[in-house]
Amino acid sequence: MINEVSAGGIVFFKNSILMLKKFNGDWVLPKGRVEGHESLKETALREVYEETKAKVTPIKYLGKINYEFSRTCYLDKIHIRKEVHWYLMMARNMTCTAQKNEGFVDAKFLSFERSLVLARYDDERKIIKKALEDIKFHSYK
Repeated sequence: MINEVSAGGIVFFKNSILMLKKFNGDWVLPKGRVEGHESLKETALREVYEETKAKVTPIKYLGKINYEFSRTCYLDKIHIRKEVHWYLMMARNMTCTAQKNEGFVDAKFLSFERSLVLARYDDERKIIKKALEDIKFHSYK
């Protein structure tokens, strides 16, 4: 079993959430693996920028998600245990561009409601809901 640690951002601007569309049509949140001696927050900020080119301000740590999956590598099936740490971030504007070489075909801000409908994974829907509760409670501007 391989353990992987990643971090990502729930990026909002006004009443919308930034999401990425993968080549297979799945909509996901920006995230990626920790590199070197990065902190989780540094990883989340780097990944959001690398995958979307969005300029953001971190607001707060939202929590983590754990899940397991298998990947085939050179005919071997590898079991992965993944831990993803999420940060709430506010975008400076709605400018964003998908990182094509990572398999993304689109990056866009979707309405809160649409982001919940289109999110590919249940765990991502849960963290989006948590972010929305926080955004509505604090009325970030």
